[in-house]
Amino acid sequence: MRYFYTILISSLFVLCCMHTSKSEVITLTAETFNDKISEKHTAWFVKFCVPWCKHWHLYTSVKRFSVSLILFFLFFFKSKNLGTLWEDLGKAIEGEDSIEIGEVDCGTTKSICQKVDIHSYPTFKLFYNGEEAAKYQGPRDVESLKLFALEETEKAERKAEGDEDKEL
Repeated sequence: MRYFYTILISSLFVLCCMHTSKSEVITLTAETFNDKISEKHTAWFVKFCVPWCKHWHLYTSVKRFSVSLILFFLFFFKSKNLGTLWEDLGKAIEGEDSIEIGEVDCGTTKSICQKVDIHSYPTFKLFYNGEEAAKYQGPRDVESLKLFALEETEKAERKAEGDEDKEL
C-alpha cells in the first residue's frame, strides 16, 4: 500500500507542475514588459506570480497519513483551478481588442516586480498607456476578473481621452 501512495503522490505532483498551452496569455520579460504595457490605447491585465508548485512540501507527510492525503487532494484541486484561472481569463478576453492578458514570473524577473511594487503573489494589476490604472483584489474567478478588466479599461480610456483633450 505504501508504494501505491508513493506512485499516486508522484503522479499528482507531476500533473500539478505541468503547464498548459498559454496562447492567450503573453509572458512578459524584462525585455518586453515596458514596451508592451506602454502600447497606446491598450490595457494590459498582468498577473505577477512565482511558479513554484506548493504541493511538494506536503509530499512527505502525505505518504504517511491518509488525512494528509485527503488534504493534499483538496489543495491540489483548489490550486489546479487557480492555476488555470489566468489561461481561462485569457480565453474569455480574447475577443476584446483593447485588452491583453500578461504574466510576469517574479522568480526570474525580480527587477520588474520590484519596480511595480509587488510584495505578495499572485498580484493582479491593470496597466493602460504605460501607467498602472488599477490593482485587483476581488474574487478569483473568471467572470469577476473579466468584469474588472472591462470596467477598469473603460475608466482608463475615459481618463486618457480627458487628458488628451486637456492637451489640445
